[in-house]
Amino acid sequence: MATGQELNPTVLAPAKERRGYRRWATLGAVVAGVTLLTALFAFGLGRDPSVIRSPLVGRRAPDFTLRTLDGSRTIRLSELRGQVVVLNFWASWCAACREEHPSLRAAWERYRDKGMVLMGIDFQDRKQPALDFTREMGGDWPLVEDPGGRTALDYGVYGVPETFFIGRDGVVRYKRIGASSYVLLTDQIQRLLDARD
Repeated sequence: MATGQELNPTVLAPAKERRGYRRWATLGAVVAGVTLLTALFAFGLGRDPSVIRSPLVGRRAPDFTLRTLDGSRTIRLSELRGQVVVLNFWASWCAACREEHPSLRAAWERYRDKGMVLMGIDFQDRKQPALDFTREMGGDWPLVEDPGGRTALDYGVYGVPETFFIGRDGVVRYKRIGASSYVLLTDQIQRLLDARD
């Protein structure tokens, strides 16, 4: 059936090419997306962040001088040399910190008179909520504020809780990212107390 207009094959060719190009572009985008997701799961999302090795492990812990939250005294890390030191970066707004707090309290009660010092470093928090948190949750280990987050930066902290275990020689021996269980705390503390530096 003639309509008076014949289809020109040169007009149809570019339309077919555009459809073919779109198909290849779509296929390429799908392949790139799958590749990206595979890489994320293989090298990033599939890893447990609590086992990321800190560059501080095996090195002397960065020294600091910080004031306690209640303002009663100043603590300098280097003055604690000769004792096992557990530095716990925490915050009142942190749900995982609330979860690990009973374990910290139990470890403190067990080892406080055996050569271990537990110190909490308040991270990106306001003073009053931090004091309220400690009154509610209990525990009487030293809690210090970190104005400007300088100490957290020195330790490479990017979230809380993070806990550093420092030997009697002042060297960081282990780092935990995330809530610490009582078993982990006691294992690491006992290992450091038993070690001959």
